[in-house]
Amino acid sequence: MKSSSNKKAKVGIIGGSGLYDMDGFSNKRLFKVKTPFGEPSAPLILGEISGVPCAFLARHGNRHTILPQEINFRANIWALKSVGVERLIGVTAVGSLKEELPPRHFVFPDQIFDLTHGRAATFFGNGIVAHTAFHTPFCLDQSKIIFDKSVSLGINSHKGGTYVCMQGPLFSTKAESRFYKSLGFSIIGMTASTEAKLAREAEICYSLISLVTDYDCWKDGEEVSADIVTSVMHDNSKNAQKLLVSSISEIARRDARCACPEAMKYAIVTSPKAITASVKKKLALIIGKYI
Repeated sequence: MKSSSNKKAKVGIIGGSGLYDMDGFSNKRLFKVKTPFGEPSAPLILGEISGVPCAFLARHGNRHTILPQEINFRANIWALKSVGVERLIGVTAVGSLKEELPPRHFVFPDQIFDLTHGRAATFFGNGIVAHTAFHTPFCLDQSKIIFDKSVSLGINSHKGGTYVCMQGPLFSTKAESRFYKSLGFSIIGMTASTEAKLAREAEICYSLISLVTDYDCWKDGEEVSADIVTSVMHDNSKNAQKLLVSSISEIARRDARCACPEAMKYAIVTSPKAITASVKKKLALIIGKYI
């Protein structure tokens, strides 16, 4: 495992494989990371954006070969943390559950409702227990920076709202979609909840750029399909690239004003004496400054 003291990036990006081709991402090189939790979705791509050392990771693999429930989220977040990432931006396609959030608009949610099951969503267990505060699942200060940049670029953007995370890989039924809509949820996707939980345990500021591709299937005549998502996502990606290039330098130089960097300070409830040496070694990247 690579040493966390050898910092190679400050800002991380998780998204579709095409994002690393963005203009302004320079000096790119592949970097493989071994983690205690197995292989990440793909090797990291290290480089610079606006002079800021960055790391990119293809969430579903470089050729989009990994289902949402097959993603090794723990390895992904660990790999990014191990190269020094302190701030993380997730870029993802979502369905809209509101008329006022049409395709090609961007949404910066502030809440999550998790409907996933069977996913490894914590670094803890096996002899160590931690309960981390998660009432605010996204770093709101960081999200505001990106949202403001998005507006300044003329991108139709919306701040706030709840991202409901479904299991997938199938899209919703009409009954499900209309139920989520009736609960007041804003957008729907398949990955952000697990990503956000692990980023919080890793004490990384995490924000989500949600690219609306469709109306899920609650709206008659505009039901979601894979070809619609792919087509609209291609257009959305261009704006996402512009937004990342425009906002990363400000994100990197902004001192953290949030609780994210100390999220684990009081979270570990297991007595240090009860934690085995092997567990301490395995989780040193996460708990080393506290145990």
